Amino acid sequence: MELNREHFRAIIFHNFRRGMSRQECFDELNSLYSDKAPSYSTVKNWYNEFNRGRCSIQDESRAGRPKSVVVPEKINAVRELIKQDRHVTYREIEASLDISMTSINKILHEHLSVKKICSRWIPHNLTNAQKKARVDWCKEMLEKYIQGTSKAVYNIYTGDESWIYAYEPETKQQSTVWVFQDEAKPTKVVRGRSTSKQMIACFFGINGHVATVALEQRRTVNSEWYTTICLPEVIGEIRKKQKNRRIILHHDNASSHTSTQTKAFLTERKIELMGHPPYCPDLAPNDFFLFPHIKNKLRGQRFSTLEEAVDAFKTHVLELPQSDWKKCFENWFKRMQKCIDHHGE
Repeated sequence: MELNREHFRAIIFHNFRRGMSRQECFDELNSLYSDKAPSYSTVKNWYNEFNRGRCSIQDESRAGRPKSVVVPEKINAVRELIKQDRHVTYREIEASLDISMTSINKILHEHLSVKKICSRWIPHNLTNAQKKARVDWCKEMLEKYIQGTSKAVYNIYTGDESWIYAYEPETKQQSTVWVFQDEAKPTKVVRGRSTSKQMIACFFGINGHVATVALEQRRTVNSEWYTTICLPEVIGEIRKKQKNRRIILHHDNASSHTSTQTKAFLTERKIELMGHPPYCPDLAPNDFFLFPHIKNKLRGQRFSTLEEAVDAFKTHVLELPQSDWKKCFENWFKRMQKCIDHHGE
């Protein structure tokens, strides 16, 4: 049976009532119906409608064309919609206020003087206390490791966890192509990442990759897995060449990293902790270097199994030259200085 718009709306409403998020609903539809599935913006629009109390999935009747009169009431209404949702679209405004696209454009650009821009992602809306904690930690690290020139830097190993997907779409930039003047512009079907995913933990030092550990049949990291499977494998790899090598571990403040069980494990094995300020992925090498760099290489590839996806991740990691790892650590300490210069911003 060919599904129509109302069938998809019914599925969206069902998922909404089940408590699924917009992204989870979109991922499920995309995995089941592929190209025939509604776009993410459609899913988002209907979630907004249901949140406002709408229960009908039928198209609402309209008398004639949308009004095109630009009046103060409509201008103020558009202003409020934008304040409520900075991502609101033309069609959402049209549906909410029953005014034409031409009028919306006029209100936005001639009366409100707004424009749409791509936001700069920031890790967290930091408080003054958190900014101070960032600065204090950066100062301590720069002093302790002599701006990153200390030999002790070779004993630092950093790690973190991330999801690896069986399919993650290319970015818009990655899908750009050259076209001649007489050629039609190519189109691209918008696809979401797959719902099939595997959590991995990856650790490395200034000389390169140490270990990538996948969570076998576990959805999220916990202290038990971290201290009985993950860290023992990482420490074992580090100490293969030098049994009593000093290890300075850097990881973020995830609950599995800061638990009593994890602290006891590290103390027993005489592992030093480097510490990390809260909400600071910009100061974590996996977050600002390794994960985005490797995941960009995986975008657009469709893996038949999660094992294939994890193996591809490991292959790309192992192909990185030693100079890249060294550059990452150099940039890490430069980021610390930059954080201080910008007062924790």
